[in-house]
Amino acid sequence: MIPRSGKEERELTVEELLAKARKPSRLAPALHRFYGGKVQVMPKCPITGSDDIAIWYTPGAAAVCREIQEDRDKSFELTNRWNYVAVVTDGTRVLGLGDIGPEAAMPVMEGKALLFKHLGGVDAFPICLKTRDPEEIIRVCELIEPTFGGINLEDLEKPKCFHVLEKARERLNIPVWHDDQQGTATVILAGLINAFKIAGKQPDESLITLVGAGAANIRTAYVLIEWGMKPGNIIMVDSKGIIYPGRKDITEVESPWKYDLAQITNAEGRTGDISGAFKGVDAVVAASKPGPGTIKKEWIGRMNENSIVFACANPIPEIWPWEAKEAGARIIATGRSDFPNQVNNCLGFPAIFRGVLDVRAKTVTDDMCIAAAREIAAFAEERGIHEDDLLPRTEEWEVFPRVAVACALKSIDQGVARIKPGRQEIYERAAAIIKNARESLKVLMREGLIKPAPPELLK
Repeated sequence: MIPRSGKEERELTVEELLAKARKPSRLAPALHRFYGGKVQVMPKCPITGSDDIAIWYTPGAAAVCREIQEDRDKSFELTNRWNYVAVVTDGTRVLGLGDIGPEAAMPVMEGKALLFKHLGGVDAFPICLKTRDPEEIIRVCELIEPTFGGINLEDLEKPKCFHVLEKARERLNIPVWHDDQQGTATVILAGLINAFKIAGKQPDESLITLVGAGAANIRTAYVLIEWGMKPGNIIMVDSKGIIYPGRKDITEVESPWKYDLAQITNAEGRTGDISGAFKGVDAVVAASKPGPGTIKKEWIGRMNENSIVFACANPIPEIWPWEAKEAGARIIATGRSDFPNQVNNCLGFPAIFRGVLDVRAKTVTDDMCIAAAREIAAFAEERGIHEDDLLPRTEEWEVFPRVAVACALKSIDQGVARIKPGRQEIYERAAAIIKNARESLKVLMREGLIKPAPPELLK
């Protein structure tokens, strides 16, 4: 048994924990049907009659069009482009469900848009594409660039996701971000920063195993190295076992990013299956096949004392948290909100985009991810952390403008920001935008414009 999170003290039985874990999936279909989706478009300017419409549409808008025609960067001032983000997917690797297609990906992309708005004040739009061709996906991003201030790539299968991110970042002059890569890496790093402190471990002296060599953990490896971990202290594992130099199935042509990491990680030269990657390591970060049972209890028992286990697969973690605890892990995190220590991308992407949008940045770099991770970790540490409380929770909204500031300032430092406001100006603007989004939602709920769900749908 493990304790409830928050103020509830009674321990839950395994049966209660399983029921709790399954509840969101049980309630979601009926609630999605009741609301007909999760996001909508609302005006942000006053409309009292035809005189207003003449300003906002025709003939008034023509004068605005001419200004932008003369200086295209004015589209960031005179339209909502400064706050628009496209959430782009082809539906080939959706949230632990795999290749389910663009239509079936819509609920996740709408959910992403909802979190963008609620947590970052960002107006995001689901763009689900009926193509699997990476060049077509890149070309779509190029074609829609004039409408958006940023592109969030989502749920693209590997290895295509690496190519699309790299080439889109080269070709576009707005931030292009792959949340399954950069977002996951950011929040994993934030969690590890605090986990290492609680466990009394030094990152530069610790061994860490990354279970899964897909988009999330490949980018996590690069971010950890950029942060300061020794590459040789990282052990990577894919579906065929431990990754090491000379593994014949990993080639520079077919798997360039995995091949590159194979040359610099695993200084001990470990080989063999996944079980050998747990012996004597200090931390394990899994972003692989949903469990339970993907990671065995006996493997956890082979880790060093005060071990750290991040089992991040969704919808079911690679190992249940209570099983990892029973096996000897001191700190356990998952990707779920119904267990302690949720490693949740939504702590990263809404605020990171808030920051880069507010300085009209041209890209998002790994250094910005590290700046965000440090700020997330610092916020949690300042208000107090412990083994079951590593990271901020989404209701602690004050973390988001702070992360926005960290990313905006790093954008300015790296010379990719179009404008350069000061720290206080960035903070006040971000806080006001995020607060407005949250308060607007409260008004709609209070006034009954967003209706409460019928009680029978919540059982």
